[in-house]
Amino acid sequence: MTPAQAQAALGAWFASRGWKPLPFQRAMWRHYLAGDSGLLLTPTGSGKTLAVYGGPLLQALQEQTPPRRRGAARPLQVLWVTPLRALAGDTALALRAPLQALGLDWQVGLRTGDAGAGERRRALEGRLDVLVTTPESLSLLLSHAHTLDHMRRLRCIVVDEWHELLASKRGVLLQLDLLRLREAAPQARTWGLSATLGNPQQACQVLLPDLPQARLVHGARARPVHVTTLLPAPGERFPWAGHLGLAQLPRVLEALLAARSSLLFTNTRAQAELWHQALASVWPEDPAALALHHGSLDLTLRRQVEDGLRAGTLRCVVATSSLDLGVDFPAVDQVLQLGSPKGIARLRQRAGRARHRPGASGSVVCVPTHALETVEYAAARHALRAGVIEARLPPRLSLDVLAQHCVSCALGGGFRAGDLLARVRRSYSFAALEQGLWQAVLDFIVHGGAALGRYPDFQRVSLDADGVYRVHDRRIARRHRLSIGTISSDGSVRVRFLRGGELGSVEEQFAGRLRPGERFHFAGRLLELVRLRDMVAYVRAARGPSATVPRWQGGQLPLSEPLGREVAALLAAPDASPEMRWLRPLLALQEALSALPAATDLLLEQVQRRDGQYLFCYPFAGRRIHEALATLLALRLSRQARNSIGYAVTDLGLVLAPERPLQLEPARLHALFSTEAVEADLREAVNLAELARRQFRGIARTAGLLVPAPPGGAPRSLRQLQASSGLLYDVLREHDPGHLLLAQAEREALDEALDLPGLLRTLDDCARRRIELRHPPTLTPLAFPLWAERLRGKLSNESWRERVLRAAAQLERRHGR
Repeated sequence: MTPAQAQAALGAWFASRGWKPLPFQRAMWRHYLAGDSGLLLTPTGSGKTLAVYGGPLLQALQEQTPPRRRGAARPLQVLWVTPLRALAGDTALALRAPLQALGLDWQVGLRTGDAGAGERRRALEGRLDVLVTTPESLSLLLSHAHTLDHMRRLRCIVVDEWHELLASKRGVLLQLDLLRLREAAPQARTWGLSATLGNPQQACQVLLPDLPQARLVHGARARPVHVTTLLPAPGERFPWAGHLGLAQLPRVLEALLAARSSLLFTNTRAQAELWHQALASVWPEDPAALALHHGSLDLTLRRQVEDGLRAGTLRCVVATSSLDLGVDFPAVDQVLQLGSPKGIARLRQRAGRARHRPGASGSVVCVPTHALETVEYAAARHALRAGVIEARLPPRLSLDVLAQHCVSCALGGGFRAGDLLARVRRSYSFAALEQGLWQAVLDFIVHGGAALGRYPDFQRVSLDADGVYRVHDRRIARRHRLSIGTISSDGSVRVRFLRGGELGSVEEQFAGRLRPGERFHFAGRLLELVRLRDMVAYVRAARGPSATVPRWQGGQLPLSEPLGREVAALLAAPDASPEMRWLRPLLALQEALSALPAATDLLLEQVQRRDGQYLFCYPFAGRRIHEALATLLALRLSRQARNSIGYAVTDLGLVLAPERPLQLEPARLHALFSTEAVEADLREAVNLAELARRQFRGIARTAGLLVPAPPGGAPRSLRQLQASSGLLYDVLREHDPGHLLLAQAEREALDEALDLPGLLRTLDDCARRRIELRHPPTLTPLAFPLWAERLRGKLSNESWRERVLRAAAQLERRHGR
C-alpha cells in the first residue's frame, strides 16, 4: 500500500466505529513514521492507545507482508508494557480490534502473571507480533538468553501509564530493561503514554535518557473537571474530625439512584468494604447491581465487576485505586469521591472515569466525611482550574534493583562488567553511579559481600575466564526467576471458601488475630473463619450482626504538598465557593478563638486543658512530613528542659503534648524550625536502626537475599520473612557494617519513611514565616481533629468514637454551633 492508501484504510476503520482521528493522533502517527521516540502527555479517555498504535499499523500496511501460517515464528513488532496486570487484558483486546478489518494477520498475546501457560510459551518462543506485558514479566523474559534474539527486529516499544511507574522502583527496573532492549534493537521507536504530570520534561528524560532528541508531545486538552460537593444542610450536626462518612449515607444513596451507573471511590480497601456493606443494607434494587472492587479481591471477582461495568449491568461499584487506571468503562455516568482525594492528580484521574470518551468532560461528586475536608475539595477545584499538578520524582541509585538486573543479565546470556556499567550509567537513575559502588554490586552478586561469602546460597554469579559474568547453577537461576520484581508487599493470607473458590487475600497480621468461629467482612460478604493453614484462611458464609473488617497497611494516603499549599491559601483567604460558604461559621469560630492561618504567618496555638498542655502547629504539609516534623520539634524542645513529649499528626498539622508544661519564648520559636543539623537530629530523635530494619526486608527481597518459596511448596509467612531479614540485617550490621544494602536501607528510611527532602522544604518554608503564637481558651476547630487523633494512643474503656463525640458535643454547646 502507498502511504495515502494506508491512511485511508485506517481512517475507514475509524469511521466504521463512528470515530474520526483527532489532530494529536494524526500528529503522533507522523512522528512515528518519521522514526521519532518520545512521551505523549494526554488525559485519560482521550484516545491515547490508538494515537501510539496507529503508527505501527500504518507501517505494517505500507509493507504488506504475505500472511504467515499460524504458530510460525514471528519477529516481535510491538512490545506494550503496562503497569497493572488488570490493564493487560483490556489493552490486548484494544490492540486486536483493528487487525482483521485492516487485513493484518498479527498475533497479539499476553505475558503477565495472569497469563495462561500457552500464552507464556508463545511469548517465550517468539510466536507473537504484539506482546502486552508488565515490567516484572518483561524482566523475567529477558532473563532467558534467547529472548533478545526474538526482539532484535522490534519496531515499537510502548510504556503505558508511565506516570504510575516513574516514581517507583518498578520504573527503575524498567529503565534498565529498556536500555538493554534499545541496545539490541536500535531501530525500535520508544513511546511513553502518561497522564498530566507536574514534571513532564523530567519524565521524558527518565524514560529516554539515551535519546536527547526525544519528543514531548501534548495530546488532547485536559478535560474540564467539574467538582461538586455533597454538603450537609446549614446547621446540620456534622463531625469535626475522623469518621468514615457514613453520616452521608442517605445523600450518597440518593445521588447513586439519580444516575444510571456510578463509581464510588474510597482511599482504602477497609473503607471500601465498610461502605459496600452499608450500601448493601439500604440498597432498594437488585443486590447484584451493587458491587465491590479492590486490589485484594481475587482476579476472577474483579473481572466479573469490570465486565458488568462494560455491559452496563451494574448501578454502583465501590472501588479503590484498583479502578483508577486505563480500563475503559464508557457506560459509567457518575464518579463519587469519598473523603479527601489527598492529591490533585488522583482527583483528576478518578473524575476522568465518568463518561470516559474522547471530548467528554469529567466530573466528580465529593463526599466529605468531616467538616474540614470540604476545604480540600475547594482547594482541589482551585488547583485544577490553575493547572496545578503534582510532580512524580524518580528514585536514584536503587542498588537492590541494580543487583537484580545484573543477575538477570548474567542469566540472560552473560555480561562484561565494563559494557554493562556503560549502559547502566546511561539511565537516569544510575547516571551518578560511582566505580566503587559498581564494584560493590558486582561483589555482592558474586559472593554476597564480606559477611555472606562463605554461604553458597549467596554465590549467584560467576566471573568466567573469558571475563563474562554468568549464572551456571540451575537452582540459582530458578530461584532468581521466582524473585524477579521489585514490589515489596505486606505478607498476605489467601481467603478461600471451605467448599468453593477464592475470594482474595488479607494481611497476615489481621488473619493471625482471628480465631476459628470469628466473623469478618470481606469481598462484600460476611464470613466465618473455619481454620487457618499454610497461609490460607478457610471460611464459610455467615449470618448475624456486624463483624470486624480487615485493615491493610499503607491505608492512609498523605496530603500532597501542592494540595496542602492550596488548602492553606484558601483558609487564609476564603473564597465564595459553596464549600467555603458552608464552612463560614466554623471559620468564624476559629477566628474568634484564635486566628485563621495567614499566607505570611505560621500559626501556633498553645492550649491549657485539664488533661495537660497542648501545642498545635499548622504547616499544611501532609501527614508523613508532619510525623517527622513533630518528632524533630519534640526533640529540640526537650533539649531546652528535660521532658517527655507525645505527639499526633493529621494532614493539616501536628500537636505536641508535653508531660511537663513548656515555657515557650516567642523569640526562640524560630530556632525550632532551623534546617541546620536536621539529619543528625532525626537520627537522635527516632530509632533509625529500627526504621532501616523494616526497610531492609523489601530491599533484601528485591536484591535476592531472601529465598522465595518454590512452586508447590508451602508459602513463607510474613513472620518467617521478617525473621530471615532481621537475622540478615543483624549479621550484616555486626560483620559487614559497610554493606551497600545497609546504607541503602538507611537512606530509604530517611527519604521515604521520614521524607527528609519534604521535611527540609517545610522547615525552610516555616522559617521564612512570622510565628503567630495564640493562646485560645479551648480547642479550636483546627485543633480539634489533632486532639481527637491524640486520643487514639490513650487507654480508656470508652471507644475513640464515643470520646470524640462527647468532646465535640461539649464544644458545640459551649460555642453555640
